[in-house]
Amino acid sequence: MKALSGFKVRGLPVGAEVPTCDNSGAKVVKIISVKGHKTVRRRIASAGVGDLIKASVIKGKPEMRKQVVSAIVVRQKKEYRRPNGTRIKFEDNAVIVLKDDKGTPKGTIFKGAVAKEAAERWPGISKVSSAVV
Repeated sequence: MKALSGFKVRGLPVGAEVPTCDNSGAKVVKIISVKGHKTVRRRIASAGVGDLIKASVIKGKPEMRKQVVSAIVVRQKKEYRRPNGTRIKFEDNAVIVLKDDKGTPKGTIFKGAVAKEAAERWPGISKVSSAVV
């Protein structure tokens, strides 16, 4: 996991229900916590593009439901700025479910685009993704 360059806007707070964009069996996950998030007391932690999160599966296959999984945020609706000055935002929020904390994706097909920040930080995702924006 590499560090991100530039300032990252965190658009998904803890408790947000986010759809998945892979074929892992989970359809919708609820964010439980954000790994490595440092903040002030009583502020709700939030996740941005490229962040590793712990999530609970709300909708999906019966064997996946009620499981706590690791996931990576690959798209967010909230606009953020890249180091070269361009601003980018996506149509929807999306995460990819992982097998382990090292960044190996559980699914084999990703629907939609993946943010460049997430692909650079997690090489396992960039191998499988078809469109990197």
